[in-house]
Amino acid sequence: MTILITGANRGIGRALLEGYRGEGAEAIGTARSPQPGLELLDVTDPASVKALGARLAGQPIATLVCNAGVYADKGQRLEDGYPADIWAESFAVNVTGVFLTVQALLPNLRAAAGGLARVAILSSQMASHTRAPGGSYAYRASKAAALNLGRNLATDLRAEGIAVGIYHPGWVQTEMGGASAEIAPDVAAAGLRVRFAALDMATTGCFETWDGQSHPY
Repeated sequence: MTILITGANRGIGRALLEGYRGEGAEAIGTARSPQPGLELLDVTDPASVKALGARLAGQPIATLVCNAGVYADKGQRLEDGYPADIWAESFAVNVTGVFLTVQALLPNLRAAAGGLARVAILSSQMASHTRAPGGSYAYRASKAAALNLGRNLATDLRAEGIAVGIYHPGWVQTEMGGASAEIAPDVAAAGLRVRFAALDMATTGCFETWDGQSHPY
């Protein structure tokens, strides 16, 4: 069965794609700009999302990994930072982009749901409202919204046999996470692949870490 990963041109997305392909899985990766071996998808552009859905019409997708994301407000100051365009970009990619992608590929997920279809949403520990150390307001708010979106999708899709999980990938050594982060992308991706494989109707709506811990909401 096919796996589709958004934002697969670098970082965790690339590591996920390489890991699945290394296991012999049929895996499709997407990128915002043309890249060899990847499908073109700008999750902020409804026309681009619909075009991907049209190209994949009739193809069952067993696992959809919504990985594409931005951290646009790193280093912003409360006193004079966080301009409106940062908020708009953060929500366009991290929230609306997730919803539009799931919506466009819902027929593909339904086609695979005779066995079990899965949607995995990459959120962050920074989405947690019980863990609120301050700062990064736009990123935290957008990832909290992605968590809320995933929880509600889990409710609506349960009857169709489509499980939805939300995941904190760890603090990863990527362009977003920085060189001083705790784990390498391939380590995070290996743990996430285990989490995605374990997702079922008993755990739909979960918020978990890459290494299998339940994360506080």
